[in-house]
Amino acid sequence: MERRTRPAEPDPAYEKFKRDIAEMTGVDLNMYKPQIHRRVHTLMASWGQSSYSGYLKLISSDINRRRAFLEYLTINVTEFFRNPSRWASLREEILPGLREIKAGTLLFWSAGCATGEEAYSLALLGLEARVPVNVLASDIDDGALKKAQDGVYREEQVKNVQPESLRKYFLRKGDGLLQVSPILREKVRFQKMNLLSDPFPRQPQLILCRNVLIYFSQESKEILLRKFSECLPVGGCLMVGNTEQIFGYRRFGFESAGPFIYRKTATSEESRERSACSL
Repeated sequence: MERRTRPAEPDPAYEKFKRDIAEMTGVDLNMYKPQIHRRVHTLMASWGQSSYSGYLKLISSDINRRRAFLEYLTINVTEFFRNPSRWASLREEILPGLREIKAGTLLFWSAGCATGEEAYSLALLGLEARVPVNVLASDIDDGALKKAQDGVYREEQVKNVQPESLRKYFLRKGDGLLQVSPILREKVRFQKMNLLSDPFPRQPQLILCRNVLIYFSQESKEILLRKFSECLPVGGCLMVGNTEQIFGYRRFGFESAGPFIYRKTATSEESRERSACSL
């Protein structure tokens, strides 16, 4: 007779640790995939902590430890115009359509902007295409936002920037470092934001949320997709990462606009069903 293994009981100490972390940082570890818990415990071990109370004390009392904790969870690694073919699609296929749905300056949103490379890439996209664009760049990590606002990058991080744009919009600082120029910096506004709990901007024409959804549970991912759909205008677009294909995107009011790009078509199927039920 096959013996069934009972699921492990939740560890009360770890449950309390998660509640305390949520209260301190705004990060609810329950909303992420199980892999995030392995990262939590790997860092705990590397800091020589054997108790959650000691681990929490380190994170709460030392701002550098708290920043390291958040950075380790969110893995802020990126570069300008990451995955160049995706940016070519934005420039050649998506941008012309966005200009048709709104006159004047377009609003682009880098949701989960990390250290700013993607946000500045969006601003560069507008400058190179001679399209007026403002960029909202949001992240939950204070340390990443500080680096983004400083706008200093290594040579290898700007390898995909066109040479002419590199000369016009970056200042060389020596030691292989470059800083974004004031004309590029003024196109981007950085803001701390928790995607799950904070309000979204009103009607950005384009949202980039790349390599962010992979960290969330399926339930949290669906919450975010609904929120993205609700804040986009009809015709606006959402781009996700190369491993984040959205299955059942029509449920959220999207159509496919290319690989990993989704266009808002109308009210989501779920909202239409709720409206029909209320008639």
